[in-house]
Amino acid sequence: MDMKKVFNVLIFHHCKTTTITIMKAIVLLTIFKGHENMVISVKYGSNELGNIGGSNTILSGAGDKSVRLWDIRSCDQIQVFNGHTSWVNAVEYSPFVINNSEIGGSSNVVCSVSYDNTIRFWDIRSNKNELHMIKGDHIEDFGIYCLKFLELNKKGKRNNDRECGINMCYGSHNGNICIWG
Repeated sequence: MDMKKVFNVLIFHHCKTTTITIMKAIVLLTIFKGHENMVISVKYGSNELGNIGGSNTILSGAGDKSVRLWDIRSCDQIQVFNGHTSWVNAVEYSPFVINNSEIGGSSNVVCSVSYDNTIRFWDIRSNKNELHMIKGDHIEDFGIYCLKFLELNKKGKRNNDRECGINMCYGSHNGNICIWG
């Protein structure tokens, strides 16, 4: 491993800020302030599943029940999404793209999960309420803690068919892992 390379690392603490540092130089680049309680989840827009969110944004969720979208280049808060009734445990860039004539063309979607036992989908280019909400099994789940989107092969298809579907996988307080597809 070449130790001369500089790596960017996202660091979040149990305070109200999201911090970016460079490991080798140990230099604080910026602090994103806005959350009113501890930051629980941070996600970088890395385009894992295609053109989702862009690589110049950070998505964060916190104990203040909010989801926030930040622009890394300008260090500005782009959007605040409110609607959860408890802590936001995880945030994720969704692979889903919606068409919305009000905001022009395609827009990207982000997701958040909460101790309030909901998964919420938000349009990052719109100031409106959430696009969709999925409630977990209130009796069984007792809060949703983590979320991941997976590309899984469809049943009955060979791997070389490249026919895949996007599935949503979440983990709940009671130890269950649920996959939706």
